[in-house]
Amino acid sequence: MKVWVKALLLCAISVAANAAEVVLHGPLTQGSLIRGQAPMGAQIWFNEQPVVVSAQGQFVFGIGRDAALQHQLKVVHQGKQQQFPLRFTAREYDIQRITGVEQKYVAPPKEVSARIANDNAKVRQVRSTLSELDAIFSTPVRPAAGRISGVYGSQRVFNGQPRNPHFGLDIAAPVGAPVLAPWPGKVLLAEDLYFSGLTVIVDHGFGVSSTFMHLNAIKVKVGDTVAQSQHIADIGATGRVTGPHLDWRINWFQERLDPQLLLPEFTPNQTQRLALTP
Repeated sequence: MKVWVKALLLCAISVAANAAEVVLHGPLTQGSLIRGQAPMGAQIWFNEQPVVVSAQGQFVFGIGRDAALQHQLKVVHQGKQQQFPLRFTAREYDIQRITGVEQKYVAPPKEVSARIANDNAKVRQVRSTLSELDAIFSTPVRPAAGRISGVYGSQRVFNGQPRNPHFGLDIAAPVGAPVLAPWPGKVLLAEDLYFSGLTVIVDHGFGVSSTFMHLNAIKVKVGDTVAQSQHIADIGATGRVTGPHLDWRINWFQERLDPQLLLPEFTPNQTQRLALTP
């Protein structure tokens, strides 16, 4: 009996080894954050750049708004290397023409240029954070209730002057409406910035962070650990805005991604399975 049981166990282990795979969660499209699961001990490269893989085999990567569509994932597992071509789809983006923006935000006066440069440096620094938090692998909650008033990738023309594309999800709501943490995390930044007004950035791990902009009040401070759905701020109309709303952004280090693609209410889960050669 013991020999028979041992044979079954060896067979099961052999089948599991032969069925080793890398699973990618998320749509393969521009602006998407892809969350992956690999066999424990696997090493991952995305476009020849090493990707951090946890002891449990979890990893993430993403591509921006106008990124190329052909990419490559390299996996080394049990001494064997495999290359997987990944083809992403292109997206079409809206052009929004907005009038009534204060001129100082459309063409900032020279005296604030140093402040803007300092703001950008701070944001870039905190978005370089790499932590072992693993909140990003859970399902997020929507950070605010309200009408979707702006989407990722759209280009805005302020008072007739074209500006950079929009990289967030805008949720219109009254001043004072609560902003909730979509995932658990740690507060990296909480202060007033020139363009984005009162701003909070929260780390969710693996280089992924959320940015919350145009706030009326901030309920947390740098270094705080926040729980999912925790009230971290109030919606406002600070910075470059025409009305109260939350601008929620998702970053993978310096890559700006589409939050809407991570919300189940907007985007059904899409899974890609990459079989590894035994």
